[in-house]
Amino acid sequence: MALALRCLRPLPSLLHRSSFSLTRGLPQAPRGCSAPLLEGCRQCVQQMLLSRQLATKKAKGKGQSQAKVNISAALVEDIINLEETSEDMQAVIQALKEDFSRNLSVRTSPGALDHITVMTKDGKFPLNQLGQISQKSPQLMIVNMTNFPESTAAAAKAIRESGMNLNPEVDGTVIRVPVPKVTREHRESLAKLAKQSTNKSKEALRKVRSKSITQVKKFKSKVSEDTIWLLEKQIQQMADEAASEMDKLLAAKTKELLG
Repeated sequence: MALALRCLRPLPSLLHRSSFSLTRGLPQAPRGCSAPLLEGCRQCVQQMLLSRQLATKKAKGKGQSQAKVNISAALVEDIINLEETSEDMQAVIQALKEDFSRNLSVRTSPGALDHITVMTKDGKFPLNQLGQISQKSPQLMIVNMTNFPESTAAAAKAIRESGMNLNPEVDGTVIRVPVPKVTREHRESLAKLAKQSTNKSKEALRKVRSKSITQVKKFKSKVSEDTIWLLEKQIQQMADEAASEMDKLLAAKTKELLG
């Protein structure tokens, strides 16, 4: 009996040390958080999930493909709106698609002139709001400016400077727009413009990425370094995917233009 009691005496201290070891391994509540960790403080859960993602990332050996970061937008909504960042990036891609469709085509049609912007004394207006656009033949388009005759010269100038290789001719309130033959030089010129347009779109994409990362860095003193690192990685991945989609659009457009 005495031997049994002597063996049991060390148990309280051992249990205390074991409990401390387990507690030390748990994620700590943020500074100023009054809720106990096990009650499910949202910030604590956020910290736990992000820490686990980082641990998984760092656990991979050298030379192995790294796991893709995929943070739930709801967990970090107090830091940054990732959905809004994604929408901004997609808007840049959509603008590039529209530019390719509207301005960079070997087939010139009346619809291609619709969104040419005309500067008038009353402001900027799409060409199709000022004149009636029609195609008289495969080699000739007509813009009738009868409703806004005072804007005829401005409309002709806008068509000439549209980058579509068009040379309009004014006859009273009618603008004749000869459609040039599709030469190899014209195709190569359009392909060059497509590349330039893609580069401009990538610059716009970089601005979206930089703005988002700047927003994240504002919280450096409020959240862990792991959280900041993961968010920056997530934003960079989103930008890389958007840039990759732009490259695919450019490759398809270049193939279409050059044949």
